[in-house]
Amino acid sequence: MDLDLIIKQFPIVFKSLNFGFLQTLRLFLVTLAGALPLGLIISFGSMSKFKPLNYFVKTLVWIVRGSPLMIQLLIVYYFPGLVLKNNIWGIGEEGRFLSASIAFIINYSCYFSEIYRGGIQSVPIGQDEAGAVLGLSKVQIFFKIKLLQMIKNIVPPMSNEIITLVKDTSLARIIALQEVIWAGQAFMKGSEGISGAIWPLFFTGVYYLVFCGLLTILLGRFEKKLSYFR
Repeated sequence: MDLDLIIKQFPIVFKSLNFGFLQTLRLFLVTLAGALPLGLIISFGSMSKFKPLNYFVKTLVWIVRGSPLMIQLLIVYYFPGLVLKNNIWGIGEEGRFLSASIAFIINYSCYFSEIYRGGIQSVPIGQDEAGAVLGLSKVQIFFKIKLLQMIKNIVPPMSNEIITLVKDTSLARIIALQEVIWAGQAFMKGSEGISGAIWPLFFTGVYYLVFCGLLTILLGRFEKKLSYFR
């Protein structure tokens, strides 16, 4: 491995990896913004006493959690065009990003819903009874009494899923979304005049390590702030 050649190529590689990481970061943030609230809604459906809704939601969660995210990405991206003959995503990077976002949001909202459900059900039933005695509605009981206690219970498992999401964004390359690993691997195939270079691929790991490290610190501090429930 020629060190002088690597130094010469580094600015080109660094610029490309930065662009790829911005796509990774964008997909991560969009997924969280969509999956966190949708997961809570789905959890209400899975706990509903209305049996048809309960069975439908539980079946949906079972299918999504039981099948690989990679397959879901392929189905969401290719199904409209190949089966329905209507490519709703269009062409280009934005179309691939939109379809990847939809697939990720659906997938992670189902995982988050189970975490939410476990957190809600872990709050003692006496909290509901105390709220009812005070004349609070079910909505008021949830938001004023149970919500903060639920958040304290779900932070550790939710943190694990969020860290996993960072690494799962790399799966979007299956539909040719140009995230950071795609950018690094491209230099093995001849991107921007650089061919047969594997070292940029190792640098993609640095992006994930730094990002996951920062998230771990932030989520750890958030968990400590909720220690007043102990």
